Amino acid sequence: MHARPCHPIPINTMKTIPSQLEQAFRTAIRKAFDLDADPQIAVTLNENFGDYQSNCAMSLVRSVTEKSGQKSNPRAVAQAIVESLGESPMWSGVSIAGPGFINVRLSPAWLADNLNALRQDSRLGVEPAFSPQKVVIDYSGPNVAKQMHVGHLRSSIIGDALSRVIEFQGHEVVRQNHIGDWGTQFGMLIAHLRHLGQEQQSHIEDLEGFYREAKKHFDDDPAFQDEARATVVRLQAGEAAELALWERILEETRAHYQPIYINLSVKLTRDDERGESFYNPFLAPVVADLKAAGIAEESEGAIVVFVEGHENPIIIEKTGGGYLYATTDLAAIRYRTGTLKATRIIYTHDARQAQHFAMIFATARRAGWADDVQLDFAPFGTMLGEDNRPFKTRSGDTVKLKDLLEEAEDRALALVTAKNPQMPEATRRSVAHAVGIGGVKYSDLSKDRISDYVFSWDKMLAMDGNTAPYLQYVHARVMSIFRKADSSSHPEDAAIEELSTPQEQALAKHILRLGEIVDLVSRELKPHYLCIFLYDLATRFGAFYENCHVLTSPEPLRATRLALCSLTARTMALGLDLLGIESPEQM
Repeated sequence: MHARPCHPIPINTMKTIPSQLEQAFRTAIRKAFDLDADPQIAVTLNENFGDYQSNCAMSLVRSVTEKSGQKSNPRAVAQAIVESLGESPMWSGVSIAGPGFINVRLSPAWLADNLNALRQDSRLGVEPAFSPQKVVIDYSGPNVAKQMHVGHLRSSIIGDALSRVIEFQGHEVVRQNHIGDWGTQFGMLIAHLRHLGQEQQSHIEDLEGFYREAKKHFDDDPAFQDEARATVVRLQAGEAAELALWERILEETRAHYQPIYINLSVKLTRDDERGESFYNPFLAPVVADLKAAGIAEESEGAIVVFVEGHENPIIIEKTGGGYLYATTDLAAIRYRTGTLKATRIIYTHDARQAQHFAMIFATARRAGWADDVQLDFAPFGTMLGEDNRPFKTRSGDTVKLKDLLEEAEDRALALVTAKNPQMPEATRRSVAHAVGIGGVKYSDLSKDRISDYVFSWDKMLAMDGNTAPYLQYVHARVMSIFRKADSSSHPEDAAIEELSTPQEQALAKHILRLGEIVDLVSRELKPHYLCIFLYDLATRFGAFYENCHVLTSPEPLRATRLALCSLTARTMALGLDLLGIESPEQM
């Protein structure tokens, strides 16, 4: 095999393939018909026809007929576009199928040139955002004085994955952990803490027990109810003693959930907390301003906002005073757009909150607090047990998130030990952490977030199929190739000379799709698209490795294939990292 010189690439390699094709097709459509139209570029469903296709011919027929005054048909439109496209180093062939689908097959030489550009790029070809936004992402949201349970898992890891992807694009991401740290229940909790006496401070470490005891005390003792109500009035008035006890409850709660974030590799810190208490000073102005603007009105003693398309209004101030979740959420939007200057706000919460957020968004826009701001609700379904009911313990209790993660690591350690017993214990435990936590996260993220999904240990930790352990294994397998290779092999320095086999070409095309997948996840707010991409990458690498000898091939073929292996490992590691999942180098 002779080395093929690398030619200058006429189209910016850092742009996604669809965006490059869109540019070329738009130019061809203007040339053919003097029309500006969306080329409707998509990945072909059948690779036998090509790699990408333009589906615009059928939708253009009417415009072409009106402009020319002569009746046309989709295939004739497609033919005119193809003729205007001409030749390009980007494709090796353009064909028309069916009534007018234009199929493009990418050139192996162009693929090789682009991969060589990728090898020098730490971002693997993912183009930074042209116009960076300030994006606030609201996720996790645990409640104070309660342990995190599985109901917090989806919001935490979906929100974290979206934060990582959007941040990687070059946008400024502001993470917001909207914790439940205010309200009437704190009068009950503080009063109960005071009843325990300062000598029993350690009792609060059992948050669940503490909350249950306080609730029982409140339900059973009318005098304590009065005391709790008086306590919350003093707390809301800013009394120092009440605030000190409130802060102690918060600190104990943080001691429970912050280690969980660290264990999950969720990028939330104390600095990201914006609890309900933070917005408390803004609630009265929110109500006053909505009333002054004629948006809020009195109804049966309460202050409400009627939202078009919804039968019942949202209540922002209760009869006799007092604010609700809706008031806090409106204050949060106002703060995030007015003070933080966000141009996009994303909420990851249970799908049952859809109506609530629709009404909040509509009210914020009507009030002028979200002009030129994109408000996105990214709802998710429920985690189910294998009985297709909400995931519970055998006794019917809510599963604590800490317990779930500990079991995941224990199960993963057993698997790793059985597979590789001679591995040092410290390494086995490190791998088990990556596999166990990665398995839990990927099992969730690989599903379309809007659907419910069934939690299954066996499927989650399987070493084959669309699972984190399988993807981690593929990454480790690629890394093992370099451990076996000559110490003089440096795939990052070796040029990809030629992609001569279908398996090499298929792997190359897929690696080059990373940028478009990152854009898709950011746009649709669905991490499962990235999971599908990584699983397909693993599958294509498997076909490549099975059919294309790497270490035993002669040079320069060996160097080309080692470079493909290196790009595969880097793409897999980056993709998993964007999901918040580790990629061990051995398993």
